[in-house]
Amino acid sequence: MKSNVGTIDRIIRYLAGAAILAAGYYYKSWWGLIGFLPLLTATIRFCPAYLPFGLSTCKTKPDSPR
Repeated sequence: MKSNVGTIDRIIRYLAGAAILAAGYYYKSWWGLIGFLPLLTATIRFCPAYLPFGLSTCKTKPDSPR
């Protein structure tokens, strides 16, 4: 698996995941467990939803001259 989640995207995913978990806890709803999904994708730095579209928020390294 190649990383396709960049730093800013990763921070947003951590915040969103924590907010969803907190809302689920506050409202005593099992739907809050969906918050683990953005936390997981931020932790492993890979989002399978980006694959079909060829998206990546990682910075690309410039090619070195030969």
